Amino acid sequence: MNVIKIIADRFAKALAAIGVEPEPYLGLIRPSQDPKFGDFQANFAMPLGKKLGKAPRDVAADVVANFEYEDLLETPDIAGPGFINLRVKTTRLAELVQAEACDERLGVEKVANPRKIVLDYSAPNVAKPLHVGHIRSTMIGNSLSRILRFLGNDVVSDNHLGDWGTQFGMIFYGYRNFLDRKAYEESPVEELARLYRLTRQLVDYFAAKNDVDKLTKDVEFAQNALNAQKKVCIDAKEQGAPKDVLKKANKELDRLAKALDSVREKFEGAKSKIDAVENNPELVRLAEGRETIGHDVLTETSKLHHGDEQNRALWNEIIPLCQEEVDHIYERLDVKFDVALGESFYNDRLGPLVERLKDEGIARETEGAVGVFFPDQDAPMLIQKSDGAYLYATTDLATLEYRRDTYHPDAILYVVDFRQSHHFEQLFEAAKFLGMGNVELYHIKFGTVLGDDGKPFKTRAGDAVELKGLLDEAEARAYAIVEGNNSDRPAEERFSEEEMRETARRVGIGALVYADLSQNRDSDYVFSFDKMLAMNGNTATYMQYAYARVRSIFAKGAVDVATLRKEYADGTRTLTLEMPEERALAFELVGFQAALESVVRDYRPNFLTAYLYELANKYSSFFEKCPVLRASDENVRANRLFLCDLTARTIALGLKLLGIQTVERM
Repeated sequence: MNVIKIIADRFAKALAAIGVEPEPYLGLIRPSQDPKFGDFQANFAMPLGKKLGKAPRDVAADVVANFEYEDLLETPDIAGPGFINLRVKTTRLAELVQAEACDERLGVEKVANPRKIVLDYSAPNVAKPLHVGHIRSTMIGNSLSRILRFLGNDVVSDNHLGDWGTQFGMIFYGYRNFLDRKAYEESPVEELARLYRLTRQLVDYFAAKNDVDKLTKDVEFAQNALNAQKKVCIDAKEQGAPKDVLKKANKELDRLAKALDSVREKFEGAKSKIDAVENNPELVRLAEGRETIGHDVLTETSKLHHGDEQNRALWNEIIPLCQEEVDHIYERLDVKFDVALGESFYNDRLGPLVERLKDEGIARETEGAVGVFFPDQDAPMLIQKSDGAYLYATTDLATLEYRRDTYHPDAILYVVDFRQSHHFEQLFEAAKFLGMGNVELYHIKFGTVLGDDGKPFKTRAGDAVELKGLLDEAEARAYAIVEGNNSDRPAEERFSEEEMRETARRVGIGALVYADLSQNRDSDYVFSFDKMLAMNGNTATYMQYAYARVRSIFAKGAVDVATLRKEYADGTRTLTLEMPEERALAFELVGFQAALESVVRDYRPNFLTAYLYELANKYSSFFEKCPVLRASDENVRANRLFLCDLTARTIALGLKLLGIQTVERM
């Protein structure tokens, strides 16, 4: 049950009764920041007073006079200039909590109008190992898939695999020129990854050599422009120029300074790529005579796309190996997909699609290429290069059409990082030309995982951190903590080696996943194992510990949980909330559905992590002030055990919806 939604629905009727369109004001009904003012507060009387020309307190009184509250709330309190303070009746709150006794869904109702949703997430290039950047798309998408399904929607999780692009040209070139046959036979995926990195490094090296002279001149030009503008600013100030002139001159100075920083960064990047090769004798040897490597890689890719037998055979050999490695990572993360169609699946659709778009006037030629043009944009979305090659946009359009015709969705959601924002803006505009204006198309964008230096999290060599190594490290660190705590236990309570390994797996990977999902997805965040595995603060470890603490109470007290739940379900026992901490915990428990609905409103899993963290905090306060097994009498003991049980169940279900497992002991 979503209590705040019930209140909003009733206020909507009350506002309509006094002649006010309710929709703009319902967002001003919020949980109270201070419990002494009640549970909720409605703050719409002030803006309504101005609109209606009445005192806000009078407006609040008119609304309350038409507000149905008796079955749910105590008498509303109008405070200050017109705040309406609301408090759920404690007896009603207890009834709502008790109703969840044997409910597997914990009172969460399914949506009245379920939608068919295609959810596109993870989408790695299978020719390369998954890296730290993939955890964001994968886990945000996985959690949204779980939550949307739980709320009753029909979800198709679709992993749009990169199995057809230039990365295979890199691997094919490396395979034919640099292959270590023994290494390939022993560990094919690691060797393929090495071949990709090596080929990519040499491609970048020659590209940088071609660019460095121009970049040197660009830096010189940008520096001269900046120096000239500095003189302009100094002269303007000395001559007493008007403020608007000085402001304009300084604004231009800032622009030129940023332009210099940008071109310097490109120059330094090119230099570092050159130095990385030329300071390594082995790479110098491998680079000799390979000036055309960039073109050769594109040729290998083109041959694959045009059906070359040798490249197709090599592709067919490599793909299952890469897929197996990717699937192993997904298995460790407990991530599953309904569909995993790679770019190759859509290849035969691209040519006919481009021709049809041209015939229908949606696309046209531009400087030898083909693009879709938009009324409010100068640059088109290219769907075919001048050499006849297709682009990501072409494949994405073909994919959109396939999804529309196959699944007939109400929404297609893409969990892809923010750098692709412009691409999706154009893609969604182009989709309207294809008659998809009635389908919700939404880019669920997210920020970057950063290192301590505030830059994208990478290895010392400058490579993206592989996700496999990250998972291994998370489990190893968690194991060290579990093992250390285990030695302090009495001998009869110690974990077996198997239990320690399994606990470390759940705690380590859970910490990694939760740390990502607890962030505002729009924001970058700094990666830190120490923070992720902390036993306090907003971490999975804290949530798992709260769950395990409840389970230990039941084990210590030899409590029959099934009987306890049944007694409250059939009315044999009646829940009462005597202590403030009991009530505060109960109030947090009935907020579960509201938290889930907040997640799907704007596709933000961090609303669920914030809810779980607040629930765990409320439970901690309850546990500190309200003895459970040593309660004053049997009824109080049972009530508190029931609250403990429901807290554990809510944490477990919440973590499960995030893709995180609990542990019985920590």
